[in-house]
Amino acid sequence: MARLLFLLFFTLGLLAACGGGDTAKADDRLLAKVYDKSLYLSEMEGLFPEGTAKEDSALIISAFTQRWVHDQLLMYEAERNIPKDLNIDKLVRDYRASLVRFNMEEQIIASKLDSTVREDELRAYYEVNKDQFQLESTILKCYLLKVPADAPQQELNKIWYAKDREKLAAYAKQWATSSLLNPEEWYNLDEIAAFLPKGTLTADNIGSRREGTVNDSGFRFYYRVLESVRSKDTAPFEYVKSRVLNIILHKRKRDLLDKWKEELYQKELRRENVKIMQ
Repeated sequence: MARLLFLLFFTLGLLAACGGGDTAKADDRLLAKVYDKSLYLSEMEGLFPEGTAKEDSALIISAFTQRWVHDQLLMYEAERNIPKDLNIDKLVRDYRASLVRFNMEEQIIASKLDSTVREDELRAYYEVNKDQFQLESTILKCYLLKVPADAPQQELNKIWYAKDREKLAAYAKQWATSSLLNPEEWYNLDEIAAFLPKGTLTADNIGSRREGTVNDSGFRFYYRVLESVRSKDTAPFEYVKSRVLNIILHKRKRDLLDKWKEELYQKELRRENVKIMQ
């Protein structure tokens, strides 16, 4: 099965390298023909993995031929049904121009962009633009443990209520089937609620139900809400820090490209390579 899957994906890859040419050698083998398009065995030359068995080669050729035929039929129908007002040549030119322009812009960004953003820059942008970072759902920091009902409960209770994170982590490593013990990590309430028995934590009770234990389906759940921020409130800086970074870098890229384009325009204007007719 694994070999057949490999052959299938390899065959699909071959399609990108072969076209439906009509030129054939005298001793070439015709594999398929669709209207005026022909597929010859020579078009697959050099595309078989070294050491491919004869039966595997036959599978590759068969699969490739079937896919080629389907693609040619699809292309024939697509070309036959091109709307009369569709200018394919213009679309191709526009698409090529966009690819060339995109490649040039990527080169400029790679060579000229300063991607270092200081912490104070991130915080300054966040403080000025807090209205951009309203939460769509409640988030929280928490401790969470899921342990089998037969795990040593007295030991866990002692560690849990003593709030000894190191000992708690050691206990979790030995007994817990799942645990969240990073006090700096923010989580979406829906994710945490799905982890706990239904109704344990909700947007309505998270303000009052800060800590507890629940038994369900042979497991015991321990949870402690360390901090929470409700939906529609401003997201904490750490929660949106990566987003702030992306916004700043995006603006730098835009400004860099705008400046480069203007400098190019002014330079070519001075060289009289640009003439604007009034």
